[in-house]
Amino acid sequence: MRYALIGCGRISPNHIAAAIKNKLEIVGICDINSHNMEILLEKFKINNSSIKQYSDYKKMIEIENPELVAIATESGLHSEIALYCIEHGIHCIIEKPIAMSMVDARKICEEADKYNVIVCANHQNRFNKSIQKIHEAVENNKFGKILHAAAHVRWNRGKAYYDQAKWRGTWANDGGCLMNQCIHNADLLRWLMGDEIEEVMAYTDNLNHDYLEAEDLGLAVIKFKNGSYGLFEGTVNVFPKNLEETLYIFGSTGTIKAGGKSVNLIEEWNFANDGEDAETVKQQNSEQPQNVYGFGHNPLYTDVIKAIRTGTKPLVDAEAGTRALELILAIYQSAATRKPVKLPLGDISSTDFMGRFRRKI
Repeated sequence: MRYALIGCGRISPNHIAAAIKNKLEIVGICDINSHNMEILLEKFKINNSSIKQYSDYKKMIEIENPELVAIATESGLHSEIALYCIEHGIHCIIEKPIAMSMVDARKICEEADKYNVIVCANHQNRFNKSIQKIHEAVENNKFGKILHAAAHVRWNRGKAYYDQAKWRGTWANDGGCLMNQCIHNADLLRWLMGDEIEEVMAYTDNLNHDYLEAEDLGLAVIKFKNGSYGLFEGTVNVFPKNLEETLYIFGSTGTIKAGGKSVNLIEEWNFANDGEDAETVKQQNSEQPQNVYGFGHNPLYTDVIKAIRTGTKPLVDAEAGTRALELILAIYQSAATRKPVKLPLGDISSTDFMGRFRRKI
């Protein structure tokens, strides 16, 4: 399968590694910064002449005719590039978030159906062994009545991180910590808690990054339509480094906790009348990745390739990406209006919240 990558920044090595492991034919890479492409090729010891380099993704698509494209640019460009690829019949893996507005996200879903194209939102944490095992427990009703869940992303991001790319922390091209660092957890909360949300109540603030437009802290309470609740906390203010990323689910007959760098570890596994040994479950379904990106890109690629070849939906399709975006935008809307927000959400965009926080530079 002919494959191309658009965007060769921080996350691009995970995409190339997954493409290689899944035996895709890498026909081109694209970035407006040629140095980024050189670094990426050098990292994988790829001969520069074997993979064409482009600064214009439209030209790359025209010349190389890929069947599958991964889009890993700044977030504000995701929807524009995705829609162009979809309209040219190219299957897409879109890094999170799938778009920056509900209008663009819904259009991606509509166009994917219209052109019979597979679109995957890159929420790779669904493929963690820990999360797959927890989802299996949800599907088998091991929790009994699910009461509430809690997701926490307690990380650190300083000025050096934001200085690496001017688009970071801007409303048009990134959003704040919830949209960038925490949207994976929004996806997991919806996926594991029945997906359907009644309303959201939230606060966001910029407490420690006055050089950014968007938030560095978000706190939300989510009321799901099935009667359960969710707590959502995201911050990049933790001193002096990343502390934890955790997920809890509490039910009438079960409790779990996932933790580690990217919810890769099962730390608590307690169920009534459970036929499985808790320590064995923890050992067999926990991983130790080197960084917060985890090991999910490779199985996500495998899933997308299977979907393309069989005509089935990928596990994380465009609709799933849209639902994760909707939750983040609902949190932004609630925080801005200081009122609960009902879902489904209207035509909200990240740029609707420009000027919420005072920026010094």
